[in-house]
Amino acid sequence: MRGTPLQVTLFSSTPSSRTSRDIRLPGGRVLRATPVFDTYWRFAVERQEVFFRRLSGSAPPWTEDHVLRSFRFTNVYRASDRVSQYLIRRVIYEGSQEEEEVFFRVLLFKLFNRIETWELLEARLGPLTWKSFDFERADALLGAAIQGGVRLYSAAYIMPSPLFGAARKHTNHLELLRRMMEDHAPRKVFSARSLREIFQVLRSYPSLGDFLAFQFTVDLNYSELTRFEESDFVVAGPGARSGIGKCFSDTGGLGEDEVIHEVTRMAGQELDRLGLRFRNLWGRDLQPIDCQNLFCEVDKYSRVMHPEATPDGGRTRIKQRYVARPGSSPHWYPPKWKLSPCLG
Repeated sequence: MRGTPLQVTLFSSTPSSRTSRDIRLPGGRVLRATPVFDTYWRFAVERQEVFFRRLSGSAPPWTEDHVLRSFRFTNVYRASDRVSQYLIRRVIYEGSQEEEEVFFRVLLFKLFNRIETWELLEARLGPLTWKSFDFERADALLGAAIQGGVRLYSAAYIMPSPLFGAARKHTNHLELLRRMMEDHAPRKVFSARSLREIFQVLRSYPSLGDFLAFQFTVDLNYSELTRFEESDFVVAGPGARSGIGKCFSDTGGLGEDEVIHEVTRMAGQELDRLGLRFRNLWGRDLQPIDCQNLFCEVDKYSRVMHPEATPDGGRTRIKQRYVARPGSSPHWYPPKWKLSPCLG
């Protein structure tokens, strides 16, 4: 990971001598980094070490960092998270690789983003395919599950309901999927010429705002039906925008998406500057989607480590506690990445 050399100038941002840095970018723009930006890289290194220690079968705790030990944070690489791993292995690469079927499975899974909901549908309906899917039966099944106290949606992010008139959110989401399929969304997505075009296709459908459309774009790009690099396109979510605001007091007029691209590019130099050794994903460097996620996670992490960086009225607590669970199944990534996961 090596980017274009950066010119760095230290300066005092306040009379209390709190140190910030000017990071001069190619083209003359300047990012003004706060101390939280150093924490961003230290967090990335230690969170990745936790990933490898857990994967190796070491007993918990996997870190001396009291915040990482106490609260739940996603992995540094998005594709390493439990739900992404399930999506890649069990949803995308099991079953027909026809465009319609891959798209249908990914969207059906991601509209709920919860493994237990997928497995409930699969257990009661059999193999989940576009050609055989019974929307009315699925709707009734999920409605009964709700009545029984079952949670259908992941708490990872908010899933707004499309306004199709149904009383239940899950009914509206099933109708959204039906309409996307009937509108030939799979063909539009898999004939796109870039990640941005896939995003634009998805963004055109009700309730899929910028954040969700981008997340679904990345998920579809795990399949063999696209060949786009994750470095091509990124969209900053709400948490990432908040994290960027804590890491930089001034972004020199750059938008959040541009900041993420610049930070991805400068990763190697920043790690070297701090004397940090980052173990990448078996040869795969950080991608913009990973750096986007890191900004979101550091936004949470800094609530404890940098309470002074939280603006008045901002969140001051991390909600989700972490419970260590020993052991981890072998990880599996899109074959086109050509990774060879090993623990040596």
